[in-house]
Amino acid sequence: MSLFKSIATFGGFTLISRIMGFIRDMVIAKYLGAGMLSDAFLVSFKLPNLFRSLFAEGAFNSAFVPMLSHNIAENGKEKSQIFASKAISVLAFILTIFVILMICGMPYVVRILAPGFISDPSKIELTITLSYITFPFLLLVSIVSFQSGILNSLGRFAAPASTPIILNIVMIASVFILMNVTPTPAHSLAIGATTAGFIEIMWLAYNLRKENYHLRPRFDIFNMFKDEEIKTLFKRIAPGILGAGIYQINIMIGTILVSLVSTGAISWLYYADRLQQLPLGVVGAAIGVALLPVLSQELKSGKTEQAAITQNKAVEYGALLSFPAAVTLIVIGKTVINVLFQRGAFGSFETEMTYKVLVAYSIGLPFYVMIKALAPNFFARGDTKTPVKYSIVSLLANLTLSLILIIPLKHIGVALATSLAAIVSVSQYVWGLKRRNYWSFSKELSIQVFKIFICALLMGVILVIAEKLCYNAFGNWLEFGFFAKLSILGMIGVFGVVSFGFMAKITGVLCMSDILNMMSRRRKVNG
Repeated sequence: MSLFKSIATFGGFTLISRIMGFIRDMVIAKYLGAGMLSDAFLVSFKLPNLFRSLFAEGAFNSAFVPMLSHNIAENGKEKSQIFASKAISVLAFILTIFVILMICGMPYVVRILAPGFISDPSKIELTITLSYITFPFLLLVSIVSFQSGILNSLGRFAAPASTPIILNIVMIASVFILMNVTPTPAHSLAIGATTAGFIEIMWLAYNLRKENYHLRPRFDIFNMFKDEEIKTLFKRIAPGILGAGIYQINIMIGTILVSLVSTGAISWLYYADRLQQLPLGVVGAAIGVALLPVLSQELKSGKTEQAAITQNKAVEYGALLSFPAAVTLIVIGKTVINVLFQRGAFGSFETEMTYKVLVAYSIGLPFYVMIKALAPNFFARGDTKTPVKYSIVSLLANLTLSLILIIPLKHIGVALATSLAAIVSVSQYVWGLKRRNYWSFSKELSIQVFKIFICALLMGVILVIAEKLCYNAFGNWLEFGFFAKLSILGMIGVFGVVSFGFMAKITGVLCMSDILNMMSRRRKVNG
């Protein structure tokens, strides 16, 4: 499968997931608002996700996917199942112990993560109770990420990308089904999240069976720690755990600082981040997931020139989609927040606070995507140490900037610090890849990215004009019903998409014939 089609497949399902996620967030905003109840639930839901990238999507999969891809290429799919079964058994064993220990110490964990809650006994107790319900989700979602890594290595991206859709649907349904039998809607959401984890595991197990790929649990755990393949895996995981741990410390510091600002600040950052995650998840995650197995195979086969071309395309696709997305969020983000979230317990004040955070996050959006596009170049070569070094620098930059900016800008300063730290991180990746002769940012690619940036800025001007035209034509349309507002917002969006497509076409940034050729081309990922 071509890189473009892999990205399109993963990104398409991720887009559906993000849309469902917005519906879920609309439900959260309506029933929980942006106050004590939402802050408590969001901290409890963030806890398992804080460790998610540490045990699954970050360290483990970054080491596991290249090893599995090489194993499949050398030994075939059938023999690779032995390695995969051993790896998932070790992962499940370690995580089970970790989850038990964390649940036992949950009252202390919550007080460390959200010290601003301590002054409100009811808030801290609610957060602890919800965390008891949500934390087992870590074990379940880590197994899901492991199963997804196998399917991605087999060139199957659709089923893994669809798992967040299951999570969103189950959480939405849980609110309406359980709301009358649980103390608060937050309890219903927490139960829904953990239930979704079980359903996701069954869904991916079904898809693995369709590929005739069977994972058989191993119970000789201590013997497996002596296995050479498992030893190699853990040697590669160790730097990744440190790197992912640094990243999670980064998030934890942000949560701690924001919890001290005011009630609602955690929620404002959450809703702004959710909007940012639409393009970041659709574009950034799709590029990272699709790129890693492709680069691993090309480098393993000695196709270094093709690997460089693949890397260039990943950067170009990332810029082509992230720059216009960032400009859109900055220009019409407040309107988007109003349409999606402003109802029930979520009022105009919450909209204003969330929008300010969204602008700060959007500045760094293209750089977040570039990190997703560049990091796999190291992982595909089995180099998990270098990204750790970059993470340390990024952590220090983020921490320093957060402490400086939180004083004058409060919660907005924390978001802006994250964006500025992303710029620092991208600079390191570009410099590091060039210094090792892995890849360099060519003049041609630089020109292409610059033209994309200019097209995005011009599109922003068109969006401003389109929004004013809609106000003149429909009056105060933000007081209309949801579907009417959504339709008008869609009209503004169409102006933006058409204008960007037109400018990208005349500047040579977007060539439809090349896109169609890439979609029809097949690159064999499995051997």
